[in-house]
Amino acid sequence: MPYKALMATAVVVASVSGTAWLLSAENDGKFSWLPFGSHQDHQEANAMARDRTPQANEAKASNAPAPSDNALGFMLASVADDYQRSARYPDYSVPLSTAQAEAYQGNRYHPVELPLEDDGRFIVTLDKFRFTRGEPILVVASLSGRQVFGDTLSATLESATKRDKADSADLPATEDSGYYQGTITSDHEPGEYRLIVEARVDGKPVRHVSSLSIEPDLGDFGGIDSPYVSGNDLVIPVRFDPDHAGYYALSAQLYNGQRALAQLSTEESLGSGSGTLVLKAHGSVLANQDIEGQLQLRNLQLRQMPDRPGNRTHYAFGPDEGYEFSPPDLGNLRDTPAVNTESEQRAALLRQLADKF
Repeated sequence: MPYKALMATAVVVASVSGTAWLLSAENDGKFSWLPFGSHQDHQEANAMARDRTPQANEAKASNAPAPSDNALGFMLASVADDYQRSARYPDYSVPLSTAQAEAYQGNRYHPVELPLEDDGRFIVTLDKFRFTRGEPILVVASLSGRQVFGDTLSATLESATKRDKADSADLPATEDSGYYQGTITSDHEPGEYRLIVEARVDGKPVRHVSSLSIEPDLGDFGGIDSPYVSGNDLVIPVRFDPDHAGYYALSAQLYNGQRALAQLSTEESLGSGSGTLVLKAHGSVLANQDIEGQLQLRNLQLRQMPDRPGNRTHYAFGPDEGYEFSPPDLGNLRDTPAVNTESEQRAALLRQLADKF
């Protein structure tokens, strides 16, 4: 009983704090608490929310219910409603819009623009954020400004923690004016790194710093076995042959053509050698969908969980093209909420507290 009471209290406190922010002027109205994606992914999702048109914001504001006279009661009721809506889906199968799918892709690099004098710009672009050890890192830089000198830029890779120099390379100018390109190796110890690209502008050195990660080779994806329906789930077995035994978490996005359907995830213990991670799409995200033709599994991201606290989480990614498959008969899937007794009890508690104000 004390543990349950503590959990209930923690939920209430966190809910009130979160909802207070949701109602504040600083909040742009978009939730960023989805249970997947990195901190960088959430930043992208928030940026997408800020880019909505004023008309969309005005329409949403006009449809939003007016707060009651009691702010605390209104906050608790709002959190209870949101919690109830999210609790109808199991953790392993969450509905996903196309915009959310683009925002939560797991291995995207977001270029940072360094402004220069006289409307100049210095931008460094990588094809991804996480690199498997041994693969080349292609670096593309664009540089514009009134006093740009030289036909070569220099690139240096250094450890983010110790600042030790790991590698360096020249980035010669390309045929396109203002662009420079070259490669640097990732054959270094896994970890976080800084990529420093240096140019000379107006006779002075200018440094552009980017972050990237080098990951160990965790193993090989081997495709998917034949999907099937079990209970109220579409089951998709994904083959992965890990180099080392351990605990692995897999996430992927389910598509029908260009339409995103769901974010799927699973966590399983695998031995070294061959293994299978089972993804499941719940009926609540598929039953009312007009599915035509093939389904696709895209943006597969694998995490090897650390053996002990303090160790790094390692990442691997499936093929860029993903996997396409013919779905089995989905006619027996039902749009019924997932059974989550604990979540239902928490939502009911929040409603009871809201009624007291």
